Parts: sequence; structure tokens; C-alpha cells
Amino acid sequence: MTEPVDDRATRHARRATATAHANIALIKYWGKADERLIIPRSSSLSLTLDGLSTTTTVTFGNDACNGADNGVADGADAAAADTDTAAPTSGDTLIIDGRRNEGTALQRVAKFMDLVRRMAGIDTPVRIVSRNTVPYGAGLASSASAFAALAAAGSRAAGLDLSPRGLSRLARRGSGSACRSVFGGLVQWHAGHDDESSYAEPVPCAMDLAIIVIAVSTGQKKLSSRSGMRRTVDTSPLYPAWIDAGERDMREALDAVARQDLEKLGEVSEANALGMHAAMIAARPVVLYWMPQTVAALHAVEAVRTSGLPAWSTMDAGPNVKVLTDAGHAQRVAQALRDRLPGCAVQVHRRGPGVVMENGYE
Repeated sequence: MTEPVDDRATRHARRATATAHANIALIKYWGKADERLIIPRSSSLSLTLDGLSTTTTVTFGNDACNGADNGVADGADAAAADTDTAAPTSGDTLIIDGRRNEGTALQRVAKFMDLVRRMAGIDTPVRIVSRNTVPYGAGLASSASAFAALAAAGSRAAGLDLSPRGLSRLARRGSGSACRSVFGGLVQWHAGHDDESSYAEPVPCAMDLAIIVIAVSTGQKKLSSRSGMRRTVDTSPLYPAWIDAGERDMREALDAVARQDLEKLGEVSEANALGMHAAMIAARPVVLYWMPQTVAALHAVEAVRTSGLPAWSTMDAGPNVKVLTDAGHAQRVAQALRDRLPGCAVQVHRRGPGVVMENGYE
């Protein structure tokens, strides 16, 4: 009888591919209580979107870094900077949208994969190949889809069999909002107080929600979300009040979802987002991602709502404006916004799926 093969010796020479989608928070996460574990100061609520995705292929093994540059996705909020200025990290290879990345991008991803390696009990190098439909660092949740896909593909390739909650906790260690992109549809991230208690899970929602993205700019923002968060937490006199209001906002949002009250959900989501940006603007020095077109877009959303269509604005750390509506009105709202904002691209996104594994072990 043939002796069984030691799985620890072989599982890390495997490959896996996963696709994850970006999510847009309706009740926001901004600021960490624990920087190392990425534990947020408040819980958040988001909608995972179709059409904004990252597909990532992870290959473990000593020959992994010698393969052809083919494959697919990762796109971290800060993973597109300093690509030619630093030496590669720990023998790992990172290719994003056909371009080999080093420096800050590789360091951040290699650090995350070190966590996966420790969990799996392996120490071999890894090759990561990513492709995105989400622009980097433009406030369109590129890090969420990137690290959700990386967590899923990396853990599977390493031989780990994580529960959905475990995968959410792992993705959180790469980028906080990535824990929400593990799941489709409406998702709540429980802030928690430690690694075990900080995770995301789906929220039942009978409403067919949609998000319209008004693309003011797809360029990379000058101030990263991480830096903006720290500055806001440390210096903004309005930040504590926004955190306190966020607890009430979450209760009201979940109640609106349970009652299928789109208007109430829209009102609380818009107020929560504008309150976050008010706290950012009050930071010293100011954290301001808005552009002149951002203000025009916010006024356009208000005008569309005044005309009788369901439309409420929300914004993340960037100049782009997102609009909450429902699928039945989404195309009419989008066209009304195009009429008012001729210089901006306006796209409709409906509910997206959770992480999808495109293959298992190879």
C-alpha cells in the first residue's frame, strides 16, 4: 500500500483563483481602534456591487515566481504606488493588470500573505496575478475587492479551508472594507473589539437596491484612506460626534431595511456620509477629497430627488459620488443625472455576488 503524501509538503505548490466585487458603504467605516488588526471604531453597512471586480490568481511553490505574466486580479487602495523604487519582498511576485509591482504594493501584499503562510504552516514564495475593473485609489473600493479576492485565492491555494466568517476576518487584515466584499448584497461589518469579534455577515434585504456611480475622477487620490483616517481620528473635533451618531444611524438603517423603507434608508445613508466628510474637512490639516464637480454632483442628486425620483447621495474617500436608489428606478435616475452632469460618466450597478472561487486546487 502506498504511503499517504504529507499534505503540508504539497498543498503550498497549488494554485487558486477567486473573484470579488467592490462594495459601497451606506453606513460608513472611517477610523481604526486597532491599526494592526484593523478593528474599526464603528460598525458599517454596505452593498456589494456587480461590475466592479478583482480577479486574483495565487500560486504557491518555489517555481511560482518563474511563470508567465498571465492571469488576474488585485487592486489595493494603496497598491499602485512606488512600483519601481524598492526591492522585491521575500521572493514573492505581484503582477497587477499586466504590470509587475514592487515597492509599497508588493510589501503590503507580501505582509498579508505572510499571515496566510503562518496560518498554513508554510514558508514558500507566492506569485499573485491580478486584473481589475476597479480604478486604484479613486474612492471606488478597490482595496475591498482586491483583498477579498486575495484572501480567498491565497487561503485556498495554501490549503486552508476557512468558514465564511473566517475568510471575512482574514480579508479584514488586508483592508478593512474587504471583509464585507466576501459576501454579496447587503452586508454588515460588526466592529467588535478583537480579531474574533470583528467580522462581516450578510443582512437579509427584500429591496432590490442599486448604486449609481458618478465618476468625477478615476485618478489616484493624493492622500490615502489610511492617512486620511489617522488624521481625522487624531485631529478632527467633529469625529467623536460622528462616531456617536453612527450607532444611531446603524440602528435606523437596519430598521429601514427590515421595513423595506427605501426613503428612510436613503436619508440616513446620505446624512452618515456627509457627516463623515464634515469630520474629515474639520481635520487639521484638512482632509478634502472633493472637487468642484463633486459639489455639482451632490446638487444634481438633490435636484433629481426633488423631481420625484428616489435618489440619495453617498461618498467614500474620494471625489466620486454614489447614488442609492432601487433597480426599478435606476436607469431613469441615471439618465436624469447624465442630463444634469454632461461631463461625468454615470454607471448603474446592481447587487453583486460574494467571493467566487473559479477553481480549487490544481
